[in-house]
Amino acid sequence: MRKLIALCLAAVLATAACGTTEDPAGERDTPAAGGEKITVTDSRGKEIVLDGPAKRIAATEWNSVEHLVALGVMPVGVSDIKGYGQWVSAQKLDDTPTDLGTRGEPSMDTLAQLDVDLVVATDSLVEGALEQIEEDTPVIMLAGGDANDSIGEMWKNVGILAKATGTEDRAKELRTEFDAKLAEGKAAIAQAGAAGTTVAFSDAWTESGSVSIRPFAKGSLVADVLAELGLETAWTMKGDEVYGLADIDVEGLRELPADVRFWYIANDAFGDPYVDDLADNAIWKNLPFVKNDQVHRFPDSLWMFGGPSSMAQFVDAAVDAVS
Repeated sequence: MRKLIALCLAAVLATAACGTTEDPAGERDTPAAGGEKITVTDSRGKEIVLDGPAKRIAATEWNSVEHLVALGVMPVGVSDIKGYGQWVSAQKLDDTPTDLGTRGEPSMDTLAQLDVDLVVATDSLVEGALEQIEEDTPVIMLAGGDANDSIGEMWKNVGILAKATGTEDRAKELRTEFDAKLAEGKAAIAQAGAAGTTVAFSDAWTESGSVSIRPFAKGSLVADVLAELGLETAWTMKGDEVYGLADIDVEGLRELPADVRFWYIANDAFGDPYVDDLADNAIWKNLPFVKNDQVHRFPDSLWMFGGPSSMAQFVDAAVDAVS
C-alpha cells in the first residue's frame, strides 16, 4: 500500500459496484470436516491445500486480521499490534497474538516459533519475504483492494479466509448484517434529506512543513460504501488501481464544489494536519466549505481499508455526519 506507507513514514503513521447477492465465500465447496483437505484459490490464482480448517494463523496485514477476528478466528501472530490498536477498532484483538514486526517485513524467527499452519499476507511484503515464508508454511495471498470493485473484492477476501478456516456460515452472517447496515444507513440519510449530497473524503499527512492530501476517489472502499448510502463523491480525479487513492495539495481543494461536505479522518495519536497545519493557511481558510463550516472529522480508529466491520462503522459515521 504505497500511499499508506508514505503516510506512515512522513508522519510516523500507520496506512463497488457492489451486488449484494454475491456468494461471500467465493467458492461453494462445503467446509472440510475432520481430516478432509481444503483447497483454496488465493488472489494469485494459486491453489493452497490445507490439511483441514486452519487454526493457528498469522496475518501480516490489518484487513486480513480484521476479517479473521470477524469470522471468529483470533490470529496467533499479527504484524504491528500497536498500530492495529490505534487504527482499527471494529474488531479488537485479545491479549494472545504475538507481534510479528512490521507489516511489510514480518519476523521470520517469530513466525517459526509460533508454529503456524497458515500465513495470510498481501503484496505489501518486501521482496523475497513471501518465498521465504512459503518454504515452511502455506501462504494465502489476498489482494489489498480493487478499485474496479472494491466492495466485491472485500467480500472475496472474506470468503477465501472463511473457506480456509471453516467459518463459511459466519461469513454469510457477516454479509447479511452488512447488507442490513447499508439499508439502515441509506434510509437514515434519505430521512435526513441528505440523499444525493456531494462529499469529499480524505486523509492527510505533513512532511517537511508541507501538507499532502489523499483523496479517496471513486473506486476506493470508503467512497464506494458512501455511494451505497446515496451520497456522491466530489473527487473527479482517478485514483490508483488498487485502492482508488489520489494525491493533491491544499491548492487542489479549490477544485471542489462550493457546497461540498468535506469529510476526513485523522488520529489523535499522530495529529490532525487539517487543524494543526492548515488552520492559518490562507487558501484553506477561504475555501467555501471551510467558511460554511462544512468540514467534519470522522471518529478515530475507523480503518479505511478494512472489512465489513470497519465499513459498518463508516456507515454509522456518515449518518451521524449528516444528522
